[in-house]
Amino acid sequence: MTSGAIPIHPQTRIGHVHLKVADLERALEFWHGVLGFAITQQFGRQAAFLSAGGYHHHIGLNTWESVGGSPPAAGTTGLYHVAVLYPTRAQLADALRRLLKAGVELDGAANHGVSEALYLRDPDGNGAELYWDRPESEWPRAADGGLAMFTRALDLSALLLE
Repeated sequence: MTSGAIPIHPQTRIGHVHLKVADLERALEFWHGVLGFAITQQFGRQAAFLSAGGYHHHIGLNTWESVGGSPPAAGTTGLYHVAVLYPTRAQLADALRRLLKAGVELDGAANHGVSEALYLRDPDGNGAELYWDRPESEWPRAADGGLAMFTRALDLSALLLE
């Protein structure tokens, strides 16, 4: 941390992500059709806004600068992934079932101690993490009380039993 930096307010949250996509309908098939986000508004074949639970939007999709475009080349800067937080482990299991039914391949799956996560790419190559947080009381801690996160393989068969 830079010395003298003033911390951001602890209730600050990241509200939404806006993704450039090559084909809006293809993107909607994934974010709406597979993952189940509701379309709150759509502007023809140029843009759409999606949400969970009636919020105005958690995800924006647009082709304003990217219609027919290619994903960024490997080794370039940009978005690593968007993370979608599920409220329970059972809801993460439901997301995994949706992905399997749609034939979406996972890039990985991890147990981080504080959370369990599925990693994948949307049809435009944007990274996505689908995860749930364990209750804070269950987070692994070091002897000094600090977080002791780790990365281990996530047992997908056990997750599907939820």
